[in-house]
Amino acid sequence: MMNILSLWIFGLLFISSSEVHGLSSIPENFVLAKELNGLAILTCNSTPDTAITWKFNDVPVENEAFGQYTTQNGPDLNLSQVDFTMFGNYSCWSEGRMLSSVYLLEIEEPDSFISFINSMITLMILSYDCIFNCNWNKETYSAARAGLGEDCAKRLKSCQWVTSSGPVHGGGFQFQLSHSLSPYAEENTKLEVTVEAIDDLIFDRKTKKFFLREIIQPNSPKIAKCEDVGENLMVTIEPPSNWSTPHSFFTLEHQIHYRLLDNNQDRFSSSTLIPKTASSLRVRSRDSLILSTWSQWSPWKNLTQ
Repeated sequence: MMNILSLWIFGLLFISSSEVHGLSSIPENFVLAKELNGLAILTCNSTPDTAITWKFNDVPVENEAFGQYTTQNGPDLNLSQVDFTMFGNYSCWSEGRMLSSVYLLEIEEPDSFISFINSMITLMILSYDCIFNCNWNKETYSAARAGLGEDCAKRLKSCQWVTSSGPVHGGGFQFQLSHSLSPYAEENTKLEVTVEAIDDLIFDRKTKKFFLREIIQPNSPKIAKCEDVGENLMVTIEPPSNWSTPHSFFTLEHQIHYRLLDNNQDRFSSSTLIPKTASSLRVRSRDSLILSTWSQWSPWKNLTQ
């Protein structure tokens, strides 16, 4: 009975500790380590001759059960044989004043399958605008941020991170990133996006390289009008309102999906002329030069009175 009670109390203490010291946002300063015999070096923001003491979650490191696996080298704290009990917030102190703090986070094991990494980060741009959408599709994380360019890929201080306002419907996070490429110039170099995410004290990071032309997907076009032309209907299709201009340069090709009145058969046409016997239709578009991803279909338009 006492053993069961002891385990129950330990479980409550462990959960309480996780809630207090867990993270819901990515900290400014952190060091990554692997669990199971990992190594880590934590640096204190101090001068070399300053007398330093280290705390882990506000408790002196030497009082922790893992104190035997820590050694101090000047102002730095070296940790060996890192396990799950050692992840959390470390702070260095001198004469009762905190000089700096840093989180030790567990790094998620890297994925070996490129297809899986690509599925975690999905990208889309609706036109040749300077803004594109980036989605992080992994549901288990509580916070994430994204950045564009080499500075973010290398985790330099100059990276301009973009945060998400929160999880999107269905899980994951969405970001809006901006680029400086000219829509009139040929793309020769891929862009690189980096996404970092955190769940409690577990950190994940993925990068993806791409050309803008690979992620173009226009919004749905609009059916402007249908006019009689002999035995056919001439369908006038307007590009989406946010598609790049001039339309004579950024050309779209359209596809019409229509149903015949007499037998309800589905037909598809790349011509804007369809039979008068069509009872309803819808349309979609894509960039005609690069043959981009098709847009979503427009709503069905009923042609019968």
